[in-house]
Amino acid sequence: MAEHDLTALMARHMDCHLVFPLLEFLQEQQLHADEEILEAKIRLLGGTNMVDYAMDIHKSLHATEDVPEDMVKRRTEVVSRLRALEEAAAPIVSFLQSPQLVQELKPDKQYNIHMLQERFQIGPDQIEALYQYAKFQFDCGNYSGAADYLYQYRALCTNSEKSLSALWGKLAAEILMQNWDVALEELNRLKEIIDSKNFSSPLNQLQNRIWLMHWSLFIFFNHENGRNGIIDLFFQDRYMNAIQTNAPHLLRYLATAVVVNKRRRNMLNELIRVIQQEQHDYKDPITEFLECLYVNYDFDGAQQKLMECEQVILNDPFLGKRIVEGNFITVPLRDEFLENARLFIFETYCRIHRCIDIG
Repeated sequence: MAEHDLTALMARHMDCHLVFPLLEFLQEQQLHADEEILEAKIRLLGGTNMVDYAMDIHKSLHATEDVPEDMVKRRTEVVSRLRALEEAAAPIVSFLQSPQLVQELKPDKQYNIHMLQERFQIGPDQIEALYQYAKFQFDCGNYSGAADYLYQYRALCTNSEKSLSALWGKLAAEILMQNWDVALEELNRLKEIIDSKNFSSPLNQLQNRIWLMHWSLFIFFNHENGRNGIIDLFFQDRYMNAIQTNAPHLLRYLATAVVVNKRRRNMLNELIRVIQQEQHDYKDPITEFLECLYVNYDFDGAQQKLMECEQVILNDPFLGKRIVEGNFITVPLRDEFLENARLFIFETYCRIHRCIDIG
């Protein structure tokens, strides 16, 4: 099943912090050697400030209590930089920690900047320091603090590029804290900006759409209305074009959502059309199951693919979410997929045969 693991493809379009939950899942499923996963984690941690976590992984990977000198040095640098940023952002952080003072902020950003400068001697440098401090907190793994500061920063920021970057950070933080309702709000806010903003190039806008769809999987496969959300987003022309241009592997998730969503069967024909167009660039047992059934009418092939689909779902970090109920562990999406897929086979078989053997 490792051949159907999309983690390496997905990681290219994600912030490195978002890749950790995927690696944790793979480690639990033992889909790859433990050493491989730990090595991947250490490489990822190189792009963050979570030095203590990196030290712990190094110890478990090499079965030692010693850590390399460069890690110790890096930790000292991180602590020192954190203190410097804390100091630079102290005036505005102190202001934001007072509910009475925060109430004086208004929707008008220019008014806020002027008021902060006049009354509290907080200027553009301190506001910029808040952004740097929030980003550093995020890189240290303090997602809650980062989310709060990034939210406040966006209320004061007049630079659209920095504001967009802060929104991406806020979305990542909410996903990592599993605040699915808030994350969905941020996702929609980000989509609105991406669709309306004048990007420096169409390629840049395309890349932003692809990132958005990859990050959205965390939300859509955890939020109660996620299966509708993914269908609504991915089937929009501009997003479907992005999938077909640069990310056909996302069809796995769209196909799964359509199969398990009885109310959205009307999207099946459109989905089959796209799967056929992309079959030379991407296919897996889930897309092949639908092709066997609705293009080739190959019922034996569909049954065979369905068994493979079960394994793909169980080993996919987004689809294979386990729920513990008492002494039992269930995989809700696997059960729903198999039930609906069998129904698809039966319906299609009945549709093309004048009589069937009930046995």
